[in-house]
Amino acid sequence: MKYPREVRIYCKYCKKHTSQKVKQEKKRARSSAHPESSSQRRFQRKTKGYGGFPRPQPSGEGKPSKKVDLRFKCSVCNKVNVKGKGFRAKKFELV
Repeated sequence: MKYPREVRIYCKYCKKHTSQKVKQEKKRARSSAHPESSSQRRFQRKTKGYGGFPRPQPSGEGKPSKKVDLRFKCSVCNKVNVKGKGFRAKKFELV
C-alpha cells in the first residue's frame, strides 16, 4: 500500500485541519511497567513455566500481516498525533 508522506488532516491541538508529516514507527514490545498493564503482568505470571498451563499454547502461524503504526506531526504546532489503532498491510511504503 502506498501512503503520502504529507497529508492534510485535523489536528486536535490546533483544533483545525493542518498539513501533517507522516512517519512510520517501529512496533515495540509491550511495557509491563505501565500502571494499566496489571492484567498483562497477571497473565505473564499465570502462563510462566509448565508450558503456559492454564491456557493452550498458541499454534499456527498467526496473522498474515502486522498493523502499521503511523504518527502524524503537525506543521503548525509540531505536536505528534496518532489516528486510530492503525491498519493491517502486508506491504507499506510512504511516497
